[in-house]
Amino acid sequence: MAMNMNIFDKEVVEKIKSKMDEFIAWLEGYGEYSFDHQSYFAGPIGGWAKRLYYRKPSLGMLAVAPMIFSEAFVPSARRFFWKKLRFPIADAHYAMGFAYLYQSSKIEKYYENAVHFLDELINSRSPGYENYCWGYPFNWVTRNGTYPANTPFITSTPYMYEAFAAVYQIDKAQRWLDAMHSIAEHALHDIRDFPTGPDAASCAYSPLAGETGGVINASAYRALLLNSAFRDFNEPKYRETAGKNLNFVISSQQDNGAWYYAMDDVRDFVDHYHTCFVLKALVKTQLMTGDDRCDESIKRGVAYYAENLFDDDYLPKPFSKPPRLTVYKRELYDYAECINIGVLLRGRFPGLDQRIDRVLGDLMTRWHKTDGSFRSRELTLGWDNVPMHRWAQAQLFRSLTFLLHKVNV
Repeated sequence: MAMNMNIFDKEVVEKIKSKMDEFIAWLEGYGEYSFDHQSYFAGPIGGWAKRLYYRKPSLGMLAVAPMIFSEAFVPSARRFFWKKLRFPIADAHYAMGFAYLYQSSKIEKYYENAVHFLDELINSRSPGYENYCWGYPFNWVTRNGTYPANTPFITSTPYMYEAFAAVYQIDKAQRWLDAMHSIAEHALHDIRDFPTGPDAASCAYSPLAGETGGVINASAYRALLLNSAFRDFNEPKYRETAGKNLNFVISSQQDNGAWYYAMDDVRDFVDHYHTCFVLKALVKTQLMTGDDRCDESIKRGVAYYAENLFDDDYLPKPFSKPPRLTVYKRELYDYAECINIGVLLRGRFPGLDQRIDRVLGDLMTRWHKTDGSFRSRELTLGWDNVPMHRWAQAQLFRSLTFLLHKVNV
């Protein structure tokens, strides 16, 4: 049974600081490359099996069965399917986390670490594009086809904007501001819009031809990025496009307050962390712009989220409307993102506060490992203890350091 921890209680904050010290020591020893939950399908064998599954589900099920079995019962075997990689989205989260720690403590080493991860981001930007952008360092097989490695995604690149902005707030270095402007130009010009109604548009997931739009969290990310760029550069073109994407996100909310993954009559599942992504973008947009259109949407979204995406113990449920059979009970990414939401909305929704306190208690008592890292997934039987930077050691580090930063603001 999980215990409650008031996330802003002094003793709890000190405990989180101690855990972050242990985590940083682990990160320095473990290194900045890791496996990933997609390692099973990132290599040639797994990629072939997944493509077959999407083309011929019955035959493909046999091909992917060994990977699914391994993920469910022997997750450490993912090392036989693909290699460790460096993940730009993880570097962005680590950069933000160290920036938050520096702002809270003024310890120079944290600032140096944040700069290090930004330098790595500059090195790993997607080749072939005029402006800064990032994607995944592996071929990502989806139902709509295969995205080649380093295809930039609008669901990844906004985190890099936030990372450069976090360090820019500390040192005001022009090179970070230049990177932010370049990212904004990519998001505006390389990502296409698809009109969905009067003054509303869904955006593409990537710059590739053949994109059709409809993914809700993608538009939420882009709206937040471009609103941030308007705040930072005062260029109206960013605000205009952001408003259309924001209108799409708000109009796509279901009557019960939920958001499907996509408005395409196919990917109508509802899961924990994508719901958090949308809520997080709306909350940040409202805090930044004062846009009242977000308020009612946030209230309805939180009501659905609290009621349907936590179990009877107030712990995160991966899905309220699953797309398929899952082989795990809970995952670290959900914990990281619900802590983010809990910190942003602390005090506005008492029922949500109770759930976040329970989540933090469970995280600290069951998920933290003796080496300083965190478990990746609670499986049907046992745990997936393989540390994966993108899924979601980096995201959790960022969420807990964000909590510490907010306590010290």
